[in-house]
Amino acid sequence: MSALANHAFAKMNGIGNEIVVVDLRDSQGQGRAHVSPEEARAVASPAGAPYDQLMVLQPPRLDGTEAYITIYNNDGSEAGACGNGMRCVVRRIFEKTGQTTATFQTRAGLLNCWQGPAPDLYTVDMGAPKFGWQDIPLAEEFRDTRYIELQVGPIDNPVLHSPSVVSMGNPHAVFWVDDVNAYDLERFGPLLENHPIFPERANITLAHIVDRDHITIRTWERGAGLTRACGSAACATAVAAARLKRANRVVEITLPGGKLGIEWRERDDHVLMTGTADFEYEGRFDPALFASVA
Repeated sequence: MSALANHAFAKMNGIGNEIVVVDLRDSQGQGRAHVSPEEARAVASPAGAPYDQLMVLQPPRLDGTEAYITIYNNDGSEAGACGNGMRCVVRRIFEKTGQTTATFQTRAGLLNCWQGPAPDLYTVDMGAPKFGWQDIPLAEEFRDTRYIELQVGPIDNPVLHSPSVVSMGNPHAVFWVDDVNAYDLERFGPLLENHPIFPERANITLAHIVDRDHITIRTWERGAGLTRACGSAACATAVAAARLKRANRVVEITLPGGKLGIEWRERDDHVLMTGTADFEYEGRFDPALFASVA
């Protein structure tokens, strides 16, 4: 039987990024705590709890951590990082335990989290960005990833071109534009996400620099599609803009779902993301969801 059958979940959102949180840390003695891609897709179905990302808390693998978190996109693929989802997890943990700090392990590494500057704000240390072409990863070498040769449209008049690329635990390509709403991201997003230059696919972001302290973005999220918010994309954009000397290391990022505060900390190059996490409802998964899952 699926580890998720009859199991409780929380439906939440991080500034519009739809998140489902499932705590399987007590499942070790009751059977497997693993969730398959097929189960993750079943949860995302209309009969389940549709989401952008599913955050599955599993028993900790390292001392000093609260949990190992596996992150799924709604197509069943795994994500290395999800900043908005982490804030939702943090809120659940803090409200249940009274903690104000916690450390979690993900595929992208250890993430330290703490209560933000206000009771409804949570900060996630997303770690240090990676810029090497093989670390993002890209399919071919680019010595300078502040811009790479990639475009959409005619060579002499491209619609989009020369994105900055960076890894925030997952691959990101950031296209600099004058108006993030002037492009059909639902059309271009899937093409760019699956472009051969990105062997692990990529998150595709349109970014407009309002001023040195403020950037507006829209994102096509790898494995999830057009989203109202992507925390790691906000981090990637802030870092990419600072690398280009077009923005400061502390900026406000405006997304369709709301705003995030991003700091690319100078002393250790870690990226700190601060924002809200909203609770929507609790429920239990109907076992019938997983009847056809082996």
